[in-house]
Amino acid sequence: MDADVVVIGAGIIGVSVAVHLAQRGRRVILADKRAPGEETSFGNAGLIERASVVPYGFPRDLATLVRYAGNRETAMRYDVRALPSILPWLARYWHQSAPRRLARASQDMLPLIVQSVAEHDKLIALAGLQSLVRPGGWIEAFRTEAAFEKRLSACEPLALRHGLDMRALNQAALEQTEPGLGPGFVGALHWVDPKSVTDPGALTKGYARLLQSIGGTIVQATVLQLTQSGGAWRVRTDGEALSASEVVIAQGPWSCQLIAPLGYRIPLVGKRGYHMHYQSEASVGQRFPVVDSEVGYVVAPMQRGLRLTTGVELSSSSSLPTPIQLDRAEKKAKGIFRLGKRLDDQPWMGRRPCTPDMRPVIGPAGRHKGLWFAFGHNHHGLTLGPVTGRLLAEMMTEGKPFTDPVPYRPGRFD
Repeated sequence: MDADVVVIGAGIIGVSVAVHLAQRGRRVILADKRAPGEETSFGNAGLIERASVVPYGFPRDLATLVRYAGNRETAMRYDVRALPSILPWLARYWHQSAPRRLARASQDMLPLIVQSVAEHDKLIALAGLQSLVRPGGWIEAFRTEAAFEKRLSACEPLALRHGLDMRALNQAALEQTEPGLGPGFVGALHWVDPKSVTDPGALTKGYARLLQSIGGTIVQATVLQLTQSGGAWRVRTDGEALSASEVVIAQGPWSCQLIAPLGYRIPLVGKRGYHMHYQSEASVGQRFPVVDSEVGYVVAPMQRGLRLTTGVELSSSSSLPTPIQLDRAEKKAKGIFRLGKRLDDQPWMGRRPCTPDMRPVIGPAGRHKGLWFAFGHNHHGLTLGPVTGRLLAEMMTEGKPFTDPVPYRPGRFD
């Protein structure tokens, strides 16, 4: 089967890239071993995060580092056996998280973040998926007055500088905004500009149906190898062979496995995360996703129930899932969020593809004509899917990109 472009990876990034290319007249094949939206794009907190103007940097204060080193935190845990292989990446992450470098990363990411909601809105309207999306943002809640006041002082100038709608809620205002919550929080910040998705996997599948409606083809097969000959790419799968003049690698945390034989070494780590759905025992339904900021988890209202998503687990890609982080978060969340019985047979686990400089990899591979990369979106894959699709499609079709793509170039790691 041949096409103009084969996009490898059917998560939110790959699907969005494929849609934007098809809209620009390219014949597109989208290939993945699983159906669209069934890996990393399936299991997140469902936030289109317009307010996240500062990337998630590596903690640099001693108190936080000491706590994390103890490996008893809910927000982050690590597998000691995996540290030797991850330490070089962590060292680069720590280096890039210095205040000056973090500020530059924030500046580089801002054009994508600013357009994130608008680009989703376009695809949502075309695909008729409005029922999956809620306006009104999310809530960052605090258990102590000290943490609340410190965060408020830091965020007020940030919100003003970027024109963000952020509202400080004291305990009474929080209870009025989310009356179903139990006691435990003393205040919160309500970030109003973002939107939330009640089924991220269904949103990705809806975008995939949109792709098919405008002429794109979806092939469910495992991609085994890429080869280039005579200006064409051959994509060997465990099913039908695919060929195209251009290929886009959008396989999230698995991208490096496919491009390594071609000589590309991108520092990418899959930060693991878990989720579980619960029946709500609250008399009033939860309106917005809520982050327990001082503990490090999110509870978001989803179509299936209340979804509790964990923080970061650093482990090897081959290690088995562990219940530790989810159990810790559930214990902390159960009373406040009035979590009832578990609704899933097993916790879901996914991997967030993260680069140490907190920027995605978007653009031409560099050493092979017609090879393009779109992966490494850190904690914001869902947020940045459509805007990444637009940017890469503009680059590939020789249109003028809406923003300078240089900060995301793959060659920055050479």
